[in-house]
Amino acid sequence: MKKLLIVSFDLEVGGVERSLISLLNELKDAPYEIDLFLYRHTGEFMEFIPKHVNLLPEAQEYATFRKSIKEIFLERNFKFGQVRLAAKWNASMQKIYLSLNEPGYRQMQEMWLKSMRYLPDIQGDYDLAVSYLWPHYTVLNKVKAHKKAAWIHTDFSTVEVNLKRDKEMWQKFNSIVAVSESCKEAFVNVHPALKEKIIVIENMASPHSIELEAGKEISNEMDKGKFKIITVARLSYAKGIDLAVEAAGILKSKGRDDFTWYIVGYGGELDKLKKLVKDNDLEDHIIFLGKKINPYPFLKQAHLYVQPSRYEGKAVTVTEAQIMKLPVLITNYATAASQVHHGINGFITELSPKGIAKGIMLLKDNETLRTQLIKGCAEYDFSSAKHLDRFHSLVRGQI
Repeated sequence: MKKLLIVSFDLEVGGVERSLISLLNELKDAPYEIDLFLYRHTGEFMEFIPKHVNLLPEAQEYATFRKSIKEIFLERNFKFGQVRLAAKWNASMQKIYLSLNEPGYRQMQEMWLKSMRYLPDIQGDYDLAVSYLWPHYTVLNKVKAHKKAAWIHTDFSTVEVNLKRDKEMWQKFNSIVAVSESCKEAFVNVHPALKEKIIVIENMASPHSIELEAGKEISNEMDKGKFKIITVARLSYAKGIDLAVEAAGILKSKGRDDFTWYIVGYGGELDKLKKLVKDNDLEDHIIFLGKKINPYPFLKQAHLYVQPSRYEGKAVTVTEAQIMKLPVLITNYATAASQVHHGINGFITELSPKGIAKGIMLLKDNETLRTQLIKGCAEYDFSSAKHLDRFHSLVRGQI
């Protein structure tokens, strides 16, 4: 029996975390012993870890990566506190001198590299060790395994890291796994020398489970009198919720204000986004629903799903909306073509507030097109069988 280790951060509500739970569920009958190591045992999805998975104990040193700097110092964990402060300062300087949009990637890179000497090894000897979230230094340096694989969940051409250090990390893995073909292509454009290492295994989802969850009742009904738009996303720069707010403003300015846009999710930009909504007098049109373990009943009530992202690997939430046969509008981010078949099971629009507004007006006005997209979703095979087969091939060393 093969012995597997999967390493990730935590199980807070998010697309990557949901895809991890789906993967673990799909491996229920596989001939593997599966250990799961999470840096911190937090998050609403903790209760969904399948019984066939062995959750390893939390290690205090790794848990610091999911705590604030203030928490770390209050716990008198000075080594890691100093590392975090140094990484944050270095990243803030690099943001200024390198004109970075998201210095958080540099900060994480610095933090992990400087922390390695303080971290304990993860005990065990594995056939395959999977690092499910970047950066992948833990599996690389602290795990003993015959084969190691690292996952990519985003469009890597947009990730602002120290490329030399990044390449040094990736090249030591046996396999690099991208969640879509476009995601793979973007990575190869950044690291062409690693082309032979990279394979594609898409995120897994269970249509049956999603349909069951969608049937559950919710206490707060969505506005029945208006056209209902929904977005499920982390409130961050990458997800482009600010672009959605601007698009809503354009719709209102054109007198097309018979809509309500529901945003499901949480993140660091919530206050900024609420202010943007208020400043544009859109409080009757944009509703922040917050974090939802089960977003599917809300998706079920909507007329249109919109993903206004600046970049993605392959958005789990878009696939889930398609599984629920909901018309989907996404922006033309670099990997969009691997997310939907334009005009068949989704619609791709220009990546701008104007483009988003234009796409919404088109789909709102054209019920025939919406019906066509629903039909395309209904006819598409969203099952995980072929992706699961590729995962098994990875374990067996065949890819």
